[in-house]
Amino acid sequence: MGDSTKKLHFNVFIRGAGHHAGAWKHPLANPQGELGLAHYANLAQIAERGLFDSLFMADNYSGLGRRLEPFTLLSALAALTKHVGFIATVGTTYNDPYHIARKFSSLDHISNGRAAWNIVTGHSQEDADNFGTPGGHPDPDTRYVISNEFVEVAKQLWDSWEEDALVYDRKADVMLDTSKVHQINFKGEYFAVKGPLNIPRPPQGYPVLVQAGSSESGKELAARTAEVIFTAQQTLAAAQEFYRDVKGRLSKYGRTANQLLIMPGLSPVIADTEAEARELEAELDGLVNTKQSLKRLSNYFTVDLSEYPLDAPVPVDKSKPYGFSNAGITSRHEVVMDAARREKMTIRQFLSRSYAGHGHVSFTGSVLQAADFIERWFREGGADGFNILPPLFPSGLDIFVDKVVPELQNRGLFRTAYEGTTLRENLGLARPKNTNKAIWALNNREAN
Repeated sequence: MGDSTKKLHFNVFIRGAGHHAGAWKHPLANPQGELGLAHYANLAQIAERGLFDSLFMADNYSGLGRRLEPFTLLSALAALTKHVGFIATVGTTYNDPYHIARKFSSLDHISNGRAAWNIVTGHSQEDADNFGTPGGHPDPDTRYVISNEFVEVAKQLWDSWEEDALVYDRKADVMLDTSKVHQINFKGEYFAVKGPLNIPRPPQGYPVLVQAGSSESGKELAARTAEVIFTAQQTLAAAQEFYRDVKGRLSKYGRTANQLLIMPGLSPVIADTEAEARELEAELDGLVNTKQSLKRLSNYFTVDLSEYPLDAPVPVDKSKPYGFSNAGITSRHEVVMDAARREKMTIRQFLSRSYAGHGHVSFTGSVLQAADFIERWFREGGADGFNILPPLFPSGLDIFVDKVVPELQNRGLFRTAYEGTTLRENLGLARPKNTNKAIWALNNREAN
């Protein structure tokens, strides 16, 4: 049954009025608030009341997503909270490592050690078009090579300051010991960075490193670099297989199983009773524009679903991922198409499943049933915690915090107080040592 002292971890994926496609039309939603601070401040404070580890913001650089820029929003939320962490999604294909290292260091200082970086490579030709990238959007293998180098540069920049570089010695009139701030002189295939960073090492050493890819390259990147991985798995068996696979890769990078937390996405529709939850789900489904949803999924899978009756089987064998991208992410497509094939879904059922889960496992039921579901995945080796995608904000997060969390606490599965002051401490992750400390010490001895 696993370690009885081990506790669950929860992150909430914040997204506008909610993760259900019909959420913005629901009378409890405030879609106009998704571009203002008050809406997200409320969600952050609810999550903190529920002792959640973190809030997660997805991001991209194209489309009509109505997305606030993560560093701007999360820095504001940091001033309004004390404990909950903040995960910003930042891509490595269309950014510069010096800028991103500096921004994450700033967020970590502002939040007193509550920053995390969701490392993505980008998946859209539309992103490339907005940056004028010569040759277009790189292929997946190239993007992962760039990403590995990008993260290495960022780590070296964070390590360019020794821990005690700032001395603030008024008597000696010395604020900064410049001998403890170093150039990194990084020269790689894609980046050449002199350094040092112009801000001291983050309170956590590095922000917590998060990764969400489930392809082979993504799993290798996670095993090498990530400390938290978000994943989409439709069944406990698939989650267990993924869990064993990724944790099994850690040893070749000198890492142990407790140095990486695996958190599948979970889209829960919860009410006091299962009947009430089913009623809410049907209410939300009824708010969705079926024609628009068919068009979106047709574009995603490069199959015109409008040519088929809604009660016809999903044409899984005719589908291929991401009709809008020449080098898109395929792992999420495989997850949802495997589910359609395994469960012999009709297009109508497939549409309903797609309204809220976005490829993640969906759950509809009572508070107790939700706790049972979470406990089983946790105890049986499918998850270290969950990335929660409420269908409707703020009510979907409220019921999870006010009713599911206490039930899990009663079962001894979830904390009753935050363990520490930083996100790393709350996740049970060690603060990384300065990897360049020995080099700096040697250089200082040689200089003397």
